[in-house]
Amino acid sequence: MKIACKRIEADCRTLPFLSPYLLRISSSPFSKACLLVAAFFFFSVPPTISSEKFQGRQADLRSDSWPVFRGNAACDGASAGPLPDKLQVLWKRTFKDGAFDATATIVDGTVYVGSFDGNLYALELADGKEKWKFHTELGFKAAAAVRDGVVYVGDVDGKFHAIDAATGKEIWSVASNAEINAGANFYQDKVLFASQDGGLYCLASSDGKLAWKYTIDNMIQCSPTVAGNRCFLAGCDGKLHIVDLDNGQGLAQLDIKDPTLSTPAAVGDRVYFGTQGGRFLAIDWKKPSIVWTFEPKRKGPLLSSAAVAQGVVVFGGKDREVHALDANTGDELWSVPVRAVVDSSPVIVGSRVFIGTSNGRLLGLELKTGKPAWEYEAGGGFPASPAVAAGRLVIGNDAGDLYCFGK
Repeated sequence: MKIACKRIEADCRTLPFLSPYLLRISSSPFSKACLLVAAFFFFSVPPTISSEKFQGRQADLRSDSWPVFRGNAACDGASAGPLPDKLQVLWKRTFKDGAFDATATIVDGTVYVGSFDGNLYALELADGKEKWKFHTELGFKAAAAVRDGVVYVGDVDGKFHAIDAATGKEIWSVASNAEINAGANFYQDKVLFASQDGGLYCLASSDGKLAWKYTIDNMIQCSPTVAGNRCFLAGCDGKLHIVDLDNGQGLAQLDIKDPTLSTPAAVGDRVYFGTQGGRFLAIDWKKPSIVWTFEPKRKGPLLSSAAVAQGVVVFGGKDREVHALDANTGDELWSVPVRAVVDSSPVIVGSRVFIGTSNGRLLGLELKTGKPAWEYEAGGGFPASPAVAAGRLVIGNDAGDLYCFGK
């Protein structure tokens, strides 16, 4: 009998000790070997991380890739590619000592997903066959971020890694001062990640050199959301932070009253997210000001990061419901009771939205009405969120099972 690993959630209200920033970059053993014997042998050198052609590439990849936690830099949770009307299990991998809190990413026919068994796995999207695994002591809660042949991911021990996507060899690493439990994002030739030490780190993707660091007075447990040269952070300090990505300077701090663990979704001039106080907000980030607030009837923390598309905002909550709101007005369009906590973040795929529940169900609902369109009973629970690319949906549960659905 398999026993699912228990999730441990850090309390946003706990202020971590902020020790001085330590930067640690180390070449991989593979790279060192190449330098020593290059005169005698030919090796396949780890990829050079290019600093060119970053702008606009995200949109080109979206239909057949899911390269970051919420699918794209704006973190809107909307898939550009379709899924079959009736999904079937194409493959399932069970990891004996594993548990998946991290959402998978999918790039170039490969699934990258971290587990609490200490491993980041690279698997074939076609059949789930393992290509490589990268081991750390405590494992991974954060989603990986993938670009230009490199996988970027933070671990529970607070270390941020750049890994060769082809071989699984580490290229460089940087240490933060606390757990990293949210996925990275990209801006130009930089990679961004947030840590529970209260820092948003901006690093050169090529070598991990620190470009700048923005710090708040409490933990950051959301992924950095990027729109143009602006970054949005919903912090555990009860504020929405707007940061200039060109220089790391804070442009505005908007009081949102409650600490937040969910990642903001940026669409146009607005960002959307829920708080631990059970309030869901739409914010005009250019002013900045709160446009509207929605509070479910049964109040509870909202850890689910919203998906936004076609004028509809969808999210789940501790109130055991999935909610859909009008993105413009905040009026509730529908809500569906699911008899379980919903910390998983939804993904909108065409006319449907897919989301996992804590009692092991994966749901497909009609976006406009909330009516059931599809359902799969997996067992365990789904704290992780779906990743959708190339006609496949990939998601792992807290019992160590990783599923790929398609046709």
